[in-house]
Amino acid sequence: MSGKVPMTREGYEHLKRELERLRTEGRRKASQAIADARGHGDISENAEYDAAKEHQAFVEKRIGDLEGKLAAAQVIDTSNLTGDRVTFGSTVLLRDSNGGGEVRYRIVGSDESDVKQGKISVSSPMARALIGKGPGDEVVVHAPGGKKAYEILRVNFPWGS
Repeated sequence: MSGKVPMTREGYEHLKRELERLRTEGRRKASQAIADARGHGDISENAEYDAAKEHQAFVEKRIGDLEGKLAAAQVIDTSNLTGDRVTFGSTVLLRDSNGGGEVRYRIVGSDESDVKQGKISVSSPMARALIGKGPGDEVVVHAPGGKKAYEILRVNFPWGS
């Protein structure tokens, strides 16, 4: 990976925990599955052995991916965000200008995004439209499903409120 990738402290810690779990428990379980499969006899025609080796390769690839992501991470402290402009880490309350109701998002790093939890990637069309804007501004989002307009109601408020 080239360059630094913005990430919240929470996102960084989540990836770090996953990496540690894979390095210990993940590797141990993969090795045990290979050993168990070997114990069933000839490995040349052993589907269980092949599956265990594939799983081990997956674990090692994920470990490498996580190490790269953590090395490239630029951890940004979002715990004390204030102000009325949308930035990385902001929590934003929006009203759909076409009567679709209100939605709340937090702008996070791409590896942290989870729309179901209200976390959108800083590189998403929605976040790109919101960055730098404030309450009262209307934004038009050019998303794969077409254009949508939103009014920004609140910025940088505690996630639970």
